[in-house]
Amino acid sequence: MYERNVSWIESIVREQNEWRSKTINLIASENVLSARSRKVMGSDFAHRYAEGHPGERYYQGTDKIDEIETRLKKELKTLFNCRHVDVRPISGTVANDAVFSRFIKSGDVVMVNSTSGGGHISHHKAGSVGKYTKNIVDFPLTSDLYHIDADATRKLINMVNPRVLIFGKSLFLFPEPLAELSEFCKEKGIVMIYDAAHVLGLIAGGKFQDPLKDGANVVTASTHKTFFGSQRGIVFSNMKDREWDEIDRGAFPGSSSNHHLDTLVPLAITTYEILEFGKDYAEQTIKNAKTLARHLYESGFQVQAPEFDFTESHQIAVDVASHGRGDEVARILKDNNIILNMNLLPFEPTANAANPSGIRIGVQEMTRFGMKEKEMAEIARFFKLCLKEGKYVGGEVEEFRKKYQKVYYSFDDPEDWSERQPAPK
Repeated sequence: MYERNVSWIESIVREQNEWRSKTINLIASENVLSARSRKVMGSDFAHRYAEGHPGERYYQGTDKIDEIETRLKKELKTLFNCRHVDVRPISGTVANDAVFSRFIKSGDVVMVNSTSGGGHISHHKAGSVGKYTKNIVDFPLTSDLYHIDADATRKLINMVNPRVLIFGKSLFLFPEPLAELSEFCKEKGIVMIYDAAHVLGLIAGGKFQDPLKDGANVVTASTHKTFFGSQRGIVFSNMKDREWDEIDRGAFPGSSSNHHLDTLVPLAITTYEILEFGKDYAEQTIKNAKTLARHLYESGFQVQAPEFDFTESHQIAVDVASHGRGDEVARILKDNNIILNMNLLPFEPTANAANPSGIRIGVQEMTRFGMKEKEMAEIARFFKLCLKEGKYVGGEVEEFRKKYQKVYYSFDDPEDWSERQPAPK
């Protein structure tokens, strides 16, 4: 009786796979797994539990996942040059909660990036931080609105006496002023937490700031944005063992029980891909973002922060108020097989969230599909034709995308490629 419903679900999955292979995905919080990473999903690990640490589990039968998890943690410590790492959080937000729950007490003052200034919802009253305190203060920004004002922040710290500073953003174009504030915060006993969810892959590739070196006490992140792994979370630090023990308890049992072994295994494969190819990938990602931003700007779009060469990350912010605002523009582009999201810009009130002035563009997934500067110019042309000239480009986008099906910066076998092509020059 119900089997036909199963067939219907399977058909929807096929339709999704086919349609996505024809689109240009510019969602800044997504990426694509390699075929070899995907192949290890759906194994016996999908059925299993493993609470606790390797060698100290509350269940039997975990010998094999213990081997993988132990090796993964070792490699991540090398990659991020850190003493401690926890791979058990099942998302970036869960990683945040594991850390916030340890350092933020009721009534504490916490400083964060504002929502319109790019701060993630987990940093705010409606999210994780709001579970522990309502005393949340926004960082002051420089006049360009895309950088924290370090001098003004010091003055504000002296006024409000925060316990914790949370750096990192969802709209994350430029590095944060950790180095400028670290000694000041150390003297005052302020904890500096850095949410690297969006830029983890760029950090791993050595092409963004190194938050631990710059003074962060602890780093949290998701593992599926510029770090092109499965959808999970991570926490790492160089803090003393006694302090780390608090975070360890925040991860388990504080914020998770079993930690979804089926997605842990592909993360291990991704980590080796990052170790092998991460530097080249991160460098090309940033080149692509700058190139796309420049071509859009030259086409008359209001790309943000031109005085700073637009971006130092995988992201671009564009004010599209003159084209119908963010929600309408994102829908128009989606109908033309270009996928991105609307986004508040720093000069807007949060009341605009349902239809903000901006859009956010991320180039990391298309970079992994082999696109380089030449392709960024072509994407900018699609934007111009679609948004400025009112032309339908969906068919042209679909034809263009056919050439970019292989996942680069991976150990994939050529037999796994949907389209065979030489490595990009």
